[in-house]
Amino acid sequence: MLRNTAVVGAMTALSRVLGLVREMMQSRFIGAGWEQSAFTLAFAIPNMARKLFGEGALTAAFVPVFKGAVATDGIEDARRLARAVMSMMLLMLGAVVALGICGITAALDVLEPLSPRAVLILQLTRLLLPYMIFICGAAFGMGVLNAMGRFAAASVMPCLLNVFWIGALASLAFCGDIDVAARVRRVATAILVAGAAQMAFMFACMKRRGVAPRFTFHGWGDAKTRLVWKNTAVAAMGAGAVQVNCMLDQFLGQLASPWAAGVIGYADRLMDLPLGVIGVAFGTVLLPTFSGHFARGDLASARRALLASAEKMLFVMVPAAVGLGILAPEVTRVIYEGRAFDAVATARVARAVACYAIGLGFFGLQKSLVPWFQAQGDMKTPLAVSVKAVCLNAVLNVLAVALLPVEWKHAGLAASTVVCAGWSCLLLVLAAHRRNGSLGLATLVRPVGLTCIAAAAMGAMLAVARGPLAEFAAIRGWNAPWSGILQLAMLVVLGAGAYFGVRLAVGRMRRFMV
Repeated sequence: MLRNTAVVGAMTALSRVLGLVREMMQSRFIGAGWEQSAFTLAFAIPNMARKLFGEGALTAAFVPVFKGAVATDGIEDARRLARAVMSMMLLMLGAVVALGICGITAALDVLEPLSPRAVLILQLTRLLLPYMIFICGAAFGMGVLNAMGRFAAASVMPCLLNVFWIGALASLAFCGDIDVAARVRRVATAILVAGAAQMAFMFACMKRRGVAPRFTFHGWGDAKTRLVWKNTAVAAMGAGAVQVNCMLDQFLGQLASPWAAGVIGYADRLMDLPLGVIGVAFGTVLLPTFSGHFARGDLASARRALLASAEKMLFVMVPAAVGLGILAPEVTRVIYEGRAFDAVATARVARAVACYAIGLGFFGLQKSLVPWFQAQGDMKTPLAVSVKAVCLNAVLNVLAVALLPVEWKHAGLAASTVVCAGWSCLLLVLAAHRRNGSLGLATLVRPVGLTCIAAAAMGAMLAVARGPLAEFAAIRGWNAPWSGILQLAMLVVLGAGAYFGVRLAVGRMRRFMV
């Protein structure tokens, strides 16, 4: 499991580094104004479909049934199941996309006049709707390959999106002074082309692994196909509740201020670097791993896999949370600030980053706990937890928008997400205890305690060193932007040294005392 997680983590790290480059370019060429907010809202719709029909609900429902079909009926029946489910998914998505394009086109003709922001949102949404088909097809292919124990190719696939996206942003440097709305449209077009490339790549990988994707009507009524869609419906309600909550965040962000949705998007993507590399890697590997253990009735091995993933994940997430929380202004400034992204935008994004950072451990643990239930065919428990979290988040979001100052409303939206993530983890742990008995979480007290002690020492080191280091840079006359990069690099080295040094020293001291 850890070896597969390392493979997925390495490939995901490459994707996240490319994503970091993409966001640095996006902030400079697009900025953090209403155009970026319009793009964020339009791109949220195909992303929601991806999480519902691609790597989210459908994959969670499909992988355990596919693994069971391989174990009991053989690979040929599993192939038929995969082709039947994929054909049904693509047909449904095609119908939804066609209706959506027709509806948006009619709205643009009828709803006149519209504000420039509303027009841009509708235009970008219409342009990006076909991406739903491409990315969901690619994500389903990822699920098939993961279920077969093939993680490398599936983990490389997201890099294609970043490559096309970076290419579109780089082309803007040679296009003169075109307006920001035109720049956003060019980026959206590149995303659409990237989606087609992603789906083609994953279909080719599936073919090489003996599951050639073919459209078929055969097997639509089989018991296993019905079971997949039944579990998908339940899981989709849970994932849909989360996505509705995300859309509510975006809507309330628009009410808070025109720039809030874009700012929250930038902050959220900074969280994707540690969360994507570690959290997504474990979540990707754990679903087929748990499914295999539960199919054999091996609860002890599933429990060991859960505990190992939680310990290793927190080993990275806790110091990442402390570091990002303390160094949020420096990280945001180095990555985003420049050209269209000014110091005011930096301060706004940094506030949201600091709030999101507190919840990194909770976000990661959710990605380990939810597959525990999905692998057992239990989609209702994650659904119930999601609905409770959505209700709490909606209340907290409304309070944040109504009560906080304008420059802090978006930070309140981020903080409410963290609170709900922590509450969800608690509910999932209690539900797992009721369902399967003790998970053995007491064994995590010592290693996680050592991690927290070392992370606290690291945080103290960073808090003490950042001021004198900034003064030293000013005295030496270091020029921006290299000054910020050098300072951040030095702080990262100091923090890493403090974290690993203290953790090693405390661990040895404890062994000596014992």
